[in-house]
Amino acid sequence: MKYVVIGGAGAMGRITVRDLVLFAEPADEIVIADYDLGRASVLASQFKDPRVTAISVDVRDIAGTAKSLSGAFAVINCVQHHFNLDVMQAVLQAGTHYLDLGGLFHMTLKQLPLDPEFRRIGKLGILGIGAAPGITNVLARMGADQIDDVLEIHCRVASVDKTKYRNPPALPVSYSLQTILEEFSTEPAVFTKGKLKFVQPMSGFERMRFPTPVGLQQPMYTIHSEVATLPKSFPTAKEVSFKIAFDPVFLERVKFLRDFGFGSQEPISVGGSKVKPIEVVNRVAMSQKPGEQVGPVRHYEIVRTIVKGRRETITLDCHCENIPDVNTGAPPAIVARMIAAGEITGSGVHPPETIIPPKPFFAHLAKRGMRLKLRK
Repeated sequence: MKYVVIGGAGAMGRITVRDLVLFAEPADEIVIADYDLGRASVLASQFKDPRVTAISVDVRDIAGTAKSLSGAFAVINCVQHHFNLDVMQAVLQAGTHYLDLGGLFHMTLKQLPLDPEFRRIGKLGILGIGAAPGITNVLARMGADQIDDVLEIHCRVASVDKTKYRNPPALPVSYSLQTILEEFSTEPAVFTKGKLKFVQPMSGFERMRFPTPVGLQQPMYTIHSEVATLPKSFPTAKEVSFKIAFDPVFLERVKFLRDFGFGSQEPISVGGSKVKPIEVVNRVAMSQKPGEQVGPVRHYEIVRTIVKGRRETITLDCHCENIPDVNTGAPPAIVARMIAAGEITGSGVHPPETIIPPKPFFAHLAKRGMRLKLRK
């Protein structure tokens, strides 16, 4: 099988590529497709694996991208969600399966109507299969399968990082700061009393206890695509929400950038050029020199989904210890290979909860060091 990872040289894409290198078959091909060919080529050479190659791709050129995808079995899209529709159009022209890391609610709603087009070519489009969205959605399916009358689904994410660094960057970010700023700036969707509404960004803080070492956290509402799909997938649910907890210092620094205007998508004139503040600050943040790690990695993240019925509540936690961001980068690689193995069949555009069987999916996560814990 030929797997193409678009944005494969980026923060998340390179984790997806690494997972494919570790778990794909000896005869498979793994293509790192990136706007920055130099960076993609350097990454490809680091694996010292003849299966891994690099190509240049500009997803804004749909026809050119489609040509680059020729012969692919599956395309994993790891670029900014703003380009999801462009990549899907290229995938439709190339006639391949499609997976991405999510669309921050609004983009997901624009992607779902492509379902008939994917059914026409007999391929799958699976939207939002990272950690959140992704693992959260499959946890919802697993919990809902054990409850007759699903009334509420609540997704929560929290983590702690006690890894020591020498000369750490001013604003450590493991994935796009642009996406984080959008989450801090855009009104989050909440499904409550059977209706969708939007609330203030950075609102809804609640005290919630997670297993040690994550402990007591205060997750808040942010815009996320779980709320775009779970109410439709589980029509008896009257309450659906997503919240995430951030480190308090990080939270304040990103809030300052947002309040200062760096969350703006409106172009401003700088030196005769038009630039978007959010893209400028993202480029600066992602170009920071990483700190020098001192000692072992001490990172722990829990992805949680709570499913409530009339008489019982199930809390499902996916634990990810000392392997930062693998719970985001590995799932699309896992699901692409599940399609190749016949563990997932069908066609059309789907959120994870309607197409991915939980038991084998979490078995694959376990092979990568992620553990599922369920509590009733």
